[in-house]
Amino acid sequence: MQYSTALSDGLLALACLASTLWLRPAFRWRTVQRALLLGFGLPLSAAFCGMVRYGLDPDWSNWHRTFSQLSSYLGLPLLGMASVSLSRGQDWPRRTWTLLMVGLVLLNSASHWFDLQLTYRLLLGLLTLLLILYAGALHWRHVAPTLTAVSVVTLFLLAGLVVGTEGFIGPLRRVDLFHGLLSLAYPLLAWLLLRLQGCARAEIPVKTL
Repeated sequence: MQYSTALSDGLLALACLASTLWLRPAFRWRTVQRALLLGFGLPLSAAFCGMVRYGLDPDWSNWHRTFSQLSSYLGLPLLGMASVSLSRGQDWPRRTWTLLMVGLVLLNSASHWFDLQLTYRLLLGLLTLLLILYAGALHWRHVAPTLTAVSVVTLFLLAGLVVGTEGFIGPLRRVDLFHGLLSLAYPLLAWLLLRLQGCARAEIPVKTL
């Protein structure tokens, strides 16, 4: 058993659960809700499976791997698209969200077919982070959204490109640091989404003058 990783996975699961519950009242009747539920629900599921895998039952490794992959190629990209939608004050129709989800699944399947999974997921991850930066930059006059977007992107980059999940940094497992950084990034991203919606609404009267 790897109890430190079970603990860090549990922390990540709690962070994603708190983010989901925090956002739900604000977006309950919005079409973006499905994207947000998947965006935070998939890493929540992956972290929960990891907690069980490393703390109780190693046979959960397949579930852990499956939800981790879904989170990387479907969950996080949907959050990037949601940030753009909210920052522009748009409520994309359900059909658009459905097509985006299907498109992400098909593109991932194509990357498997052509044996380009690693390249595709790296490019998809970088594109998603650029979308988050773009969403924050749209409201640069408010300062907070831009700084928050930069912070979120920095945390994801540190987790994915600098820390990783294999080996140790001193006495600490890299995977535990990875989970710790994501436990900060997801609630911060949730706050950014709420802030973007508020900024977009505040600017609507100005645009209609």
